[in-house]
Amino acid sequence: MEPTDPTYRDFARWARQTLEDVARDCDVQVFRASGPGGQCVNTTDSAVRMTHVPSGLTVVSRESRSQFRNRQLCLQKLRAQFERRAVPPKVRRATKVPRRAKERRLAEKRQRSQTKAQRGRIDE
Repeated sequence: MEPTDPTYRDFARWARQTLEDVARDCDVQVFRASGPGGQCVNTTDSAVRMTHVPSGLTVVSRESRSQFRNRQLCLQKLRAQFERRAVPPKVRRATKVPRRAKERRLAEKRQRSQTKAQRGRIDE
C-alpha cells in the first residue's frame, strides 16, 4: 500500500486508535544505536525505527537500552504526531489595513525621508 497525502481527519482517526492498532500498521526496523551508553549500546540492536505505512510518518527511538521500551516510545511518538497533525488548519480571512495605520506608516516614511535628506553635505 503506497502512502497518500493524509488529511487531518485521517490523523484524528489514527490518534484515536489504540497503540496495538497503530503498531499493526507499522513497519519496524531495529538497529544498533550510537552515542553514549557503554558497551551495551554497541552490541545490541536496541534502537527502533517505526514507519507508519498508511501515513508515511517515521519515528526513531534510541533513548532506552531495551528494545521493547524503545518500541513503546516510538508508538507514543507516533501518537503525538497524529494528535499534532489532527488539528484542522485555521481558516484565514483577508482583513483590511485600517486607514489610521496607513497614515501612521506614511508619516513615519516621510519623517525618515526628511532625516536622510538632511544628512547631505553642506555647501559653503
